[in-house]
Amino acid sequence: MAFDPGRWFLTMTDFRVHVSKFPGRCVVTLVGELDFDTCPQVTQATDVMIMRGRTVSLDLAGVSFMDASGLGLLQCLRRRAGAEDGVLELCGLQAQPQRVLDLTGTRTHFRIVTAPGAAARLAAYPAAM
Repeated sequence: MAFDPGRWFLTMTDFRVHVSKFPGRCVVTLVGELDFDTCPQVTQATDVMIMRGRTVSLDLAGVSFMDASGLGLLQCLRRRAGAEDGVLELCGLQAQPQRVLDLTGTRTHFRIVTAPGAAARLAAYPAAM
């Protein structure tokens, strides 16, 4: 079965990934815990995305927990976006995932958008590169 980036995916762990594509921007919305068990679903959804010249907005407002696997995934996405002349931005960070970034000293590695619902609003506008 082919992957459809416009669909919600629900798993046994109640983790959801949704990809919305707009000119110059992709919004990847995650809901649930971003951990060892759920990272492969995000990888499946993002591996098929073209990042060249785009901003990828990772909407984490629905992610209440992130472990080291989630952090590793974010770092891989950031490196990939940079290698493809794209930009990765994190939107709507909750307290625990933000704390993981702070404790590991990686928060400054990411473009972070703090306004609630920012990813959805940003999707309506072309990406600023």
